[in-house]
Amino acid sequence: MDKRPFGRTGWQVNPIGFGAWAIGADWGEVSERDAEAALNAALDAGVNFIDTADVYGMGRSEKIIAKVLKARGNKSLGGKKDVVVATKAGRKLNPHVAPGYTVKAIADFIEQSLRNLEVDALDLLQLHCPPTPVYADAELFAGLERLVEAGKLKYYGVSVQTIDEAVAAMQFPIASIQIIFNMFRQKPIEKLFDLARKNEVAIIARVPLASGLLTGKMKADTRFGKDDHRNYNRHGEMFDVGETFSGVDYATALKAVDKLRPLVPKNTPMAAVALRWILMHDAVTVAIPGAKSAAQAVANAEAGDLSPLSSEQMAAVKRVYDSDIRPLVHHRW
Repeated sequence: MDKRPFGRTGWQVNPIGFGAWAIGADWGEVSERDAEAALNAALDAGVNFIDTADVYGMGRSEKIIAKVLKARGNKSLGGKKDVVVATKAGRKLNPHVAPGYTVKAIADFIEQSLRNLEVDALDLLQLHCPPTPVYADAELFAGLERLVEAGKLKYYGVSVQTIDEAVAAMQFPIASIQIIFNMFRQKPIEKLFDLARKNEVAIIARVPLASGLLTGKMKADTRFGKDDHRNYNRHGEMFDVGETFSGVDYATALKAVDKLRPLVPKNTPMAAVALRWILMHDAVTVAIPGAKSAAQAVANAEAGDLSPLSSEQMAAVKRVYDSDIRPLVHHRW
């Protein structure tokens, strides 16, 4: 995989990263052994960007990352950047409201992540989809600058739900924006990417496979465990519905996936094509598919070496989006 510059940081990251939500919680049971195997397989395949959060298993994901990196002898902080580890903070707040996003609260969350990751400073701290008013809180962002100066973190960014939130955040010197971007969520192309390039802000594409829909393996009778958000958050019961199947009705999404199947070359996984579609947009710095097994991690990483999609394939994806998906999601986020 050819590496891409991560905004203004000077880091060079492989465009396929490792999303560590699934090895923490909310995606069905994943043993610690399988979680470690998945992460090791990704790193062996050349992945050098890991995205996690303090609430993924309430520290479980961060601790697994620390264990794996320590065993490998990888430097996740300081000196040569073998692996960049990005984490997120804010969702522990209860209630999760804008006034809770104080500098002290975030600083306290950072201290716990430092302990979980077993590091002296965080590579990248992202505000974890805070309420919209937080993106105008100059004091909070000034506090993040002070935490950088204090050596608690190297850079900070935001994980957002909407394009408007992403644009608002760029009034501050953020290093990155994490946003949902995939074949079923294409609005960032027309509303965000040019501005991010202009401001040298890295784009982290999350939910790149639409919660697994774009693997092409799901069916109408597919069942998900009680502890899987694809079961309990289909209508936004626990958090923003856009995080689950990209906010697209399951039955509608399956029909759209069927229309995409002819675009997938023989002996090529649909997931690989979906990931390669994301990388066709050079404003994207890194996509962060999750993996619950070593095989999934390797398959994800290999997508970075897939040949570019043709103009015909790109146009066909847009047609499916415009006809089947756009009316459901484009105006919402």
